[in-house]
Amino acid sequence: MTVSRGLEGVVATQSSISSIIDDVLTYRGYNIDDLAEQASFEEVVYLLWFGRLPNQEEHKVFADELSAQTELPEEIIAHFRSYNLDSVHPMAALRTAVSMLGLFDDEADIDDPEANKRKAIRLQAKMPALVTAFSRIRSGKDPIAPKKGLSIAANFLYMLTGEEPNDISVEAFNKALVLHADHELNASTFTARVCVATLSDMYSGVTAAIGALKGPLHGGANERVMKMLKEIGTIDNVEPYIQNALDNKEKIMGFGHRVYKTGDPRAKHLREMSQELTKVTGEEKYYEMSVAIEKLVTGQKNLPPNVDFYSASVYHSLGIDHDLFTPIFAVSRVSGWIAHILEQFENNRLIRPRAEYVGKEGETFIPIAQR
Repeated sequence: MTVSRGLEGVVATQSSISSIIDDVLTYRGYNIDDLAEQASFEEVVYLLWFGRLPNQEEHKVFADELSAQTELPEEIIAHFRSYNLDSVHPMAALRTAVSMLGLFDDEADIDDPEANKRKAIRLQAKMPALVTAFSRIRSGKDPIAPKKGLSIAANFLYMLTGEEPNDISVEAFNKALVLHADHELNASTFTARVCVATLSDMYSGVTAAIGALKGPLHGGANERVMKMLKEIGTIDNVEPYIQNALDNKEKIMGFGHRVYKTGDPRAKHLREMSQELTKVTGEEKYYEMSVAIEKLVTGQKNLPPNVDFYSASVYHSLGIDHDLFTPIFAVSRVSGWIAHILEQFENNRLIRPRAEYVGKEGETFIPIAQR
């Protein structure tokens, strides 16, 4: 057996959902640049699940189906209120809440294509409501119901703040959702597929994926990026801070990616939105600091920024709490998780790799009384 630490370079399955070839990311064959600039998140979800872009009528029906399923069980709202809200991380709350959703779905354990489609819609619709409800409850406020006629991106910002967002905020957030929707066989997606390959249910698969996304080496990186920017504070502090980190071989979050050689194609879109949004908010320093950090890290380590790096300043500029950055990732990536779960169900085989044993051999058992 050949061992590959972290399964690097191992092809574990075939998929028609997304691809990364020569540093070009596509969803169902569509270049991410085209989708980020032109598509709504709803169109992208439809594309990932059904393999094609919807026409106008299909888009309206699909958006209406999602809108009709946003309401949360009161028991989950009550559960949020029961937490020690000063110490619970939103990702832990989201992981538990998604698992709880399965308890209120009569079709949770029904495995047929139509039931799976209905569960997919319910999960996708409720994720923004879960994140925004928890955020408001921990701030001593009541959750806000979505507003009819608003997109997923616009409604998320509305449910978070209670105010209808402006066009540039909606554009930025929609773009972020599109860019994070899927990314081939990343850690959380692989986790979801491993889980449902046992023929476990969709809620278990998404809960498992959230657990994987929670880690700072996956979804938690953008929260760490914003923490770094706050610690640096000013443009004058960038060089000494980053140089010290580089000299001490410390990991700088938001740079490099295992599958890209020349750079993450998603990063440039968020870089542009960061520049635009920080001007609107009067906090250009976060964009300027980010550019300076990029110049230093890429120049010395040849590590270009990934999607997490500029998403941090984008979300900050939208007035979003920093510990909500990873749950927002989940709001988007659940679309990809579901697409992969559905694909796994279509042609399932239990995922069961092997391990190379490197432990002791030939040990002699000694009865407990003689040890």
